[in-house]
Amino acid sequence: MDDRRHAIALFRYSLVREAADPALSTRQRGVLVRALADRDHLGPDGRRVRIGRNTLDRWIRAWRAGGFEALLPADRSTAQLRTPVELLELAAELKREAPMRTSAQIAEILGATHPDIQAPSPATIRRYFRRIGLHLGVEERPRVFGRFEAAQPNLLWTGDALHGPAVDGRKSYLFAFIDDHSRCLVGYRWGLAEDTLRLEAALRAGLAARGIPAALYVDNGSAFASKQLERACAVLGIRLIHSRPGQPAGRGKIERVFRTVREQFLVELEARPQGCADLAELGRLFAAWVEGVYHRRTHTETGQPPLERFLAGEPPKLPTPAELREAFLWAERRQVTKTAQVHLHGNRYSVDPALVGASVELIFDPFDLARIEVRYQGRAMGTATPSVLGRHVHPAAKPEIPTPPHTPTGIDYLGLVEQRLAAEGRQRISYALLTGDPQPDGRTDHLGSQAELPGSNTTADPHRDRSGGHADGDGTSTIPPAAATNQTATSNDKESR
Repeated sequence: MDDRRHAIALFRYSLVREAADPALSTRQRGVLVRALADRDHLGPDGRRVRIGRNTLDRWIRAWRAGGFEALLPADRSTAQLRTPVELLELAAELKREAPMRTSAQIAEILGATHPDIQAPSPATIRRYFRRIGLHLGVEERPRVFGRFEAAQPNLLWTGDALHGPAVDGRKSYLFAFIDDHSRCLVGYRWGLAEDTLRLEAALRAGLAARGIPAALYVDNGSAFASKQLERACAVLGIRLIHSRPGQPAGRGKIERVFRTVREQFLVELEARPQGCADLAELGRLFAAWVEGVYHRRTHTETGQPPLERFLAGEPPKLPTPAELREAFLWAERRQVTKTAQVHLHGNRYSVDPALVGASVELIFDPFDLARIEVRYQGRAMGTATPSVLGRHVHPAAKPEIPTPPHTPTGIDYLGLVEQRLAAEGRQRISYALLTGDPQPDGRTDHLGSQAELPGSNTTADPHRDRSGGHADGDGTSTIPPAAATNQTATSNDKESR
């Protein structure tokens, strides 16, 4: 009950907040109050209500006299008669017994079986069924799909994503929407990520150019099942329909368009000698193909070019720039803390103290988290003042930054090693020269190979003999001490044998 009273007080405060400003004159306040009394408002229980001028004036006087507490309704929580739990459980059993029974029929049965007790109303029974999660359990029959086509343009748009070629070293994706009646590509955009941001860019371009559709039919991918897309459709009055999992038959038209894109556009893109430089060029080429070829070619199913068939209908209802901006702002709900602050992705903002404990809606541009608009039950409650602003962009708002081209450094590390070793004049150690055991062909083995490293200066001295000594001018050799010791030990060993 306390939560309910607090919600009612917040509803009253959100209505009179602006009109109760002491800086307003009587005339200005009267204009605001009359405007509030002339339209419906979303009440705290979710229903549309209309508040009279006298009631609004009374709330304004109460707020001025006692503040937010004066707007709380009187506590009238008294013991009231409730429906016996046994009757509600019996109603649930009757529903499980025959799922096709309506709430009115169950109320009739309860009245007949318990004449001494006032039976619950059908509305009470329905509320109880929703509370316990009791749904209609009817076995699903196999669905038969027939051929369907919207009667006129902008009655139904179908959206999907196509996996495209690699651009800038990354995979590309095509988000596209087609009009069901004309097969016209109303909105499309290439991107380097399959996310809500690129989806909204394609849809926004289509809405600005082709008008607002009555319904939007999409699949259940993460980009299409986002709350941002739901909000955009709700703002513009578009009915958002998701296809049932495992039944993609309803998206057959756009899948056929994607097949045409693969067969007529992507194949030619791969055959280009220069290829595709970047994402911007891919978008320009695709737009030229759509507007110059696809929209002008006669469709085999409709017998008309898609653009001609789309323009043959009534002029589309185009959204205003303000409506488009409002539709594609992002929104997230947050609970206001006891210190009248809200947290959003590491940032902390201060809000109106009257909103303490309430669940508010934060409206913002995903690329600018410094400006946050606060709304309560659809009504503006001022802006949130940043207290701690560590992140300026939403984590999911990732711009498409092309991969910078790779520039070779030109460093030849192995060549540098070779030059350094040649400059030092070093060669591998020849153990065969130390032992004096040549190979049968006069060459030493691999470990004692005398093949010299390129650039070494060991062969530049013609007087160096194969034993490792130095030849004098008369042809005699000077044997190194280690080699002479080895030869002496060898001759002594032969004599002893």
